[in-house]
Amino acid sequence: MEWGKVSTASITGMLFTLIVSIGFPIVLGIIVRRKTHARITSFFIGCGIFIGFALILEQILHGIVLMAAGVVLHSNIFLYGLYGGLAAALFEETGRLIAMKFFMKKSLSRGNALMYGVGHGGAEAILIVGLTSINNLIISLLINSGGIQQTLEPLPLSLQQATYQQLEALWLLPAYEFYLGGVERILAIVLQICLSVLVYKAVKAGRKKYFIGAFLLHFLVDFVTVVTANAGIPAWTVELEVMVIVAIITWYTTKIYKADEIL
Repeated sequence: MEWGKVSTASITGMLFTLIVSIGFPIVLGIIVRRKTHARITSFFIGCGIFIGFALILEQILHGIVLMAAGVVLHSNIFLYGLYGGLAAALFEETGRLIAMKFFMKKSLSRGNALMYGVGHGGAEAILIVGLTSINNLIISLLINSGGIQQTLEPLPLSLQQATYQQLEALWLLPAYEFYLGGVERILAIVLQICLSVLVYKAVKAGRKKYFIGAFLLHFLVDFVTVVTANAGIPAWTVELEVMVIVAIITWYTTKIYKADEIL
């Protein structure tokens, strides 16, 4: 096994993504708070709903479904994207709806809808991408210093090889891909805010079509991301594609936010 060196550019990309994953939702939360006087509790409700519905309930479903039909889903990327998109939309949009109908019932305003979206997307960014970036940074520094290699020496060769295969992407991947994680988080948080506005509109105005719209848009983004990311398309192309979709959704949501008197 020939251990490589993680480039400075890659490590900088990991640091960039870490800063964005933690800093962007915090900065957005401060801005929304100052501009709309939204409640901080809305931020934490968003965090809690994401953890409860996406990280716990949705993962339970994944465990059951993948155990029963994992081979079928993994062998057909369109089916896998269809299932993944529907599951994510079902749990996250249902959680968003429950939060706004019950937990935020007495304080439901457009400012609090924005703050909820920041919390929902912020929790996703910090817990999934932020923690991963910290892990990648630490391991990369250990690889470059020779610490990982020394730690693995006493272990069986099979375990050393398995670990090597898991970590080699850190020095094999192009450096720009580590920056894309931060870009992807910005897009994801913006999307979560837009979806929160749509569900808010559905609850406040009693118009189910906006909830259905949020569900379908969430599904669309996840489906497209899964299918294109597993079709051999370069990562930057996938993010560019998602960026265009999120930009259109943002334009549509902003139009609704500004034009409708009930918001």
